Amino acid sequence: MRKLGCLGLLLILAGIVAGFVALQLWGGPGPARRNTTVQIADGTSLASASAQLEKAGAIRSATQFRLFARLFGSGAAIKAGEYRIPAHLSASDVLKLLQGGKTLQRMVTIPEGWPSVLVAQAIMKADGMTGKVSPPIEGTVLPDSYAFDRDQPRQALLDRMQGAMVRYLAQAWSNRAPNIAVHTPREALILASIVEKETGKPEERRMVAAVYSNRLKLGMKLQADPTIIYPHTRGLPLGKRIPGPWVTEQNGYNTYAMVGLPAGPICNPGRASIDAVLNPAQSNALYFVADGSGGHVFADTLEQHNANVAKWRAYRAAHGI
Repeated sequence: MRKLGCLGLLLILAGIVAGFVALQLWGGPGPARRNTTVQIADGTSLASASAQLEKAGAIRSATQFRLFARLFGSGAAIKAGEYRIPAHLSASDVLKLLQGGKTLQRMVTIPEGWPSVLVAQAIMKADGMTGKVSPPIEGTVLPDSYAFDRDQPRQALLDRMQGAMVRYLAQAWSNRAPNIAVHTPREALILASIVEKETGKPEERRMVAAVYSNRLKLGMKLQADPTIIYPHTRGLPLGKRIPGPWVTEQNGYNTYAMVGLPAGPICNPGRASIDAVLNPAQSNALYFVADGSGGHVFADTLEQHNANVAKWRAYRAAHGI
């Protein structure tokens, strides 16, 4: 009887040790020495996923993983998608990751004011998508960060960016202030693209929009420098001073040589610039010039503006600009 009791005790102890080892293998640090990526296709079974994980080095054994998943896992189904598995992630957490469907987020970011040629370049450079895209019509993409899945067509992502602009512009137009200078959503988009290019300070957008709105209402030329540059660079940086002959060119965009809005947007404006055009500041300002701090100083009259220009020229001379 004593021998049987000792044997039973040993079996219990062995079971405890085995259980402890199993829990360590399941919940302890995994074997992956670096982050790894695994693509789980639709309809993949736990057995097939386990084999993929073992091959990628994310788990020690596919057989062991399946056994422990049945013993200790929740029993929930795994979900398709691309997963980034951090180094040394435990087998338990690997299973939770696949069951939770927290897939790898691949992103393309389109900054406010980018021209369409840069939008197309960013989409083409994004790794993991298929197909090609050409630069979209200027102003049709809403700047933002967009997630995409591996093997998604690039055109599908561009379509989503353009759909976002259509929806936002419609929403903003429905909330426009009364008596604004633009008469259609397209006109709002064109003017917003100019506002976007004229100031990098968020707090100035509504004032810049007010200046151009006031000029439109009075039939004055907008005289926006970015509209001179656009036909020559399609929105890319000029990298030098505007050549003198460009100022008088007639090309449908140069607002120094024409009254009214240019033929189309000169970039892809963001939400804030669209909102500024549709709800400009209450101001009589007709002019603005740089103030040396990255912003602008505004004026209601040409006399005030000329004084501000003189100050700006003095600042440039003093600072070697």
